[in-house]
Amino acid sequence: MTFLSRLLGTQRDPREKWRPLWHRLVGAAREEHWYAQRGAADTLDGRFDMISMLTALFMLRLEAEPEGVPAAARLTELFVEDMEGQMREAGIGDPTVGKLMGRMMATLGGRAGTLRDALAREDDADLAGVVRRNMHLSDEENGPDAMAQGLRALHARLTRTDIAMLERGEIAE
Repeated sequence: MTFLSRLLGTQRDPREKWRPLWHRLVGAAREEHWYAQRGAADTLDGRFDMISMLTALFMLRLEAEPEGVPAAARLTELFVEDMEGQMREAGIGDPTVGKLMGRMMATLGGRAGTLRDALAREDDADLAGVVRRNMHLSDEENGPDAMAQGLRALHARLTRTDIAMLERGEIAE
């Protein structure tokens, strides 16, 4: 889809199909248990960590589907759109936004790769290590293990969720 076709409204934006999932993901990242019971820092950095970690987790789930790679790309585009909008609302200027978005995309890609590897193992020690290295935590002692358990549980729920449910922004129980 070209910029001009979007501007003139001649074609539907392919990201819109995945916007319900993006909203569900953001809602999940804001759930209190990540902060109160699982040790995520309730700070700007901690909240970014939750959004980016869950985005990576959801991307991995989408990539497991035959048609999932384009869907994961759309989800990534929604992540970029949201993060860029948040920075602009905070008054961050164009040159800085570009640099920060580059760092955020590198962070997201790195988290997806490390999560993929850690989730492939049944032992949560590797997953707790990913959390320890990649997240701001309010509870450095117990937080990595508690967060790893929460991420593993959400991963299991996502695995049980079919692609049509994900498109609607729903996650299996």
